[in-house]
Amino acid sequence: MLRLLFCLLLAAPALAAPPAEGPSPFWGMLQVSFGLLLVLAAIFAIAWLFRRFSMGAMLGRIQPARVVSGVMVGPHERVVIVELAGEWLVLGVTARNVNLLKSMPKPEGSEQGGQPAANPPFAQWLASAMDKARKRQGDGDK
Repeated sequence: MLRLLFCLLLAAPALAAPPAEGPSPFWGMLQVSFGLLLVLAAIFAIAWLFRRFSMGAMLGRIQPARVVSGVMVGPHERVVIVELAGEWLVLGVTARNVNLLKSMPKPEGSEQGGQPAANPPFAQWLASAMDKARKRQGDGDK
């Protein structure tokens, strides 16, 4: 009896159904590609929602305050002129606080397009730096 039981245990794997094959490599690649597309779509959707409901609404509005000028008076201190509702505020700005130094009406000859900005915007600076780098590369190749 024991011998018969032993023979059945040894023969059981041979009588069982053949093992099922795993998914094909194509199916695995398709699943990975679909997962990647799903994650990328979620990232773009979140970015679009963020721009639409937070930053997008702010960019279209007219800003009530505008920095007219500023000068460094120390390593961490600045004096800044801010235009707010037709009035100029002279502010002392430090690392810890902002103090109102003087308030005055906006001068007559100080329109926004009257004089160029002392510091060009970052986009203009970047474009000029890239042009200079291209010119240097062009001179080095010759």
